Amino acid sequence: MKNCPKCKSENIRKDGTANGNPRHFCKDCEYRFTVKHIGKPDDMKRDALILYLEGLGFRSIGRFLKVSHVSIFNWIKTFGGKLDELRSADKIEVIEIDELHTYIGSKKTTVGYGSLLIEMGSVRNVTF
Repeated sequence: MKNCPKCKSENIRKDGTANGNPRHFCKDCEYRFTVKHIGKPDDMKRDALILYLEGLGFRSIGRFLKVSHVSIFNWIKTFGGKLDELRSADKIEVIEIDELHTYIGSKKTTVGYGSLLIEMGSVRNVTF
């Protein structure tokens, strides 16, 4: 429980926010004070993003970092909203997939080998 920094009383209540930080009101001495937001460090959020980009799921990242999978999801979602600022103006015009095309084309059946994702004849100009 938070204590009043002035009189050390535990008789406090929430009193809104100030600059995104929770504000409190002491009922004994009527002092208003702000408590710095306590959250996870930015390094942990960066590590969660790196693990997500490596292919781990939200739940496995949460187990690894000992954080809720919902928190991991929210961190990734927040970063995704900022992605447009980081995106380069240069767009990819052509993607070459020779090895994948040769591998899929050499199979007798293409079911389950990415044929739903890649249309063999029309992969010429892919833009993102």
